Amino acid sequence: MMETSFWLIRHALVEENARAFLYGVMDVALCEATLLEQAPMYRSLAARLPRPADWLVTPLSRTRRTAETIFAHGYPRVEPGVEPDLIEQSLGEWQGLPHHALPPKLLQPAHAFWPLAGDEKPPGGESMAEVITRVGAAMERLAETHAGRDVVIVSHGGAIRGAIAHALRIGPDSALHMSIQNLSLSRLQRSPDGWRVQCVNELPGY
Repeated sequence: MMETSFWLIRHALVEENARAFLYGVMDVALCEATLLEQAPMYRSLAARLPRPADWLVTPLSRTRRTAETIFAHGYPRVEPGVEPDLIEQSLGEWQGLPHHALPPKLLQPAHAFWPLAGDEKPPGGESMAEVITRVGAAMERLAETHAGRDVVIVSHGGAIRGAIAHALRIGPDSALHMSIQNLSLSRLQRSPDGWRVQCVNELPGY
């Protein structure tokens, strides 16, 4: 296997009303004011990312819109592929609930940084452990189909945590301790010797 380099970017901040509830795999819009205010961050990303590269987004419009904004700030435009297996964690019946309306008693104690424990799933949704399995399989597949290439992926906080957890072989509760901020860059490499994490949650400079 040739070495494949992954550049994982979390999508931009979603609009204010969406931030008031759990949106998971709901297709919510980005914050228009923040798109304008963070123009220097987009320019920094456009200059930082490798050229040429294969680009991938998820089926949710917030990832494509983020990619399009990076192109608008200096990266030569390409047509991204769509990778469904790198979508956000599904929160099932909890999606659309305001944060204060979550069920008061969970089967397990909530995680310090997430409403669910790593192995717990909301009704009709998926656990973080399942996200790691799903995303890990996708990353292995992409490492082969894009062998020897740089791959820029605009994805989601949960999926990026899943990719890093797969690379490091850590469990879901540990993965949830990782901060993955909007527009942050995390870099992974897959070589014949295995996975290597180069950086996590690097924020583009001004």
